[in-house]
Amino acid sequence: MKKIFIYYSLTGSGDVVSDYMKNKGYDIRKVVSKYKYPKKMFPLMMVGGFKALNKMKDKLVDFNNDISEYDEIIIGSPIWFDRVSSPINRVLSELDLSNKKVSFIFYSGSGEGKKATERLKDIGDITILKEPKKNKDELDKIRG
Repeated sequence: MKKIFIYYSLTGSGDVVSDYMKNKGYDIRKVVSKYKYPKKMFPLMMVGGFKALNKMKDKLVDFNNDISEYDEIIIGSPIWFDRVSSPINRVLSELDLSNKKVSFIFYSGSGEGKKATERLKDIGDITILKEPKKNKDELDKIRG
């Protein structure tokens, strides 16, 4: 059974999860947005939150949407304004997830990602991690 972790990371939490998933035998595919987000936290929260709230879809750099060889897909996203990040909105619009085992790992600095969970709960299981970059024990919540 081939499995892949597809993720976006802006602040490094997704990269920590990616390393963990690689050690669990997952292929890794990092999503890179063409949009350059602000470096400072407040402007980043405003821009990212606005885009996530409006379900905007970032243009991506060389994203390979072919997942035909994989049986299990795990998608990782930061939570922005209680929602999935705009780069992952693009990924979700481009992937054919039918006949795949799908789950999600969300990483959050605060909040529970209730809107993101509500939107995607019918597609697959969801795990929410609180700042895994700072709290490595959060990785123990990941099944797989």
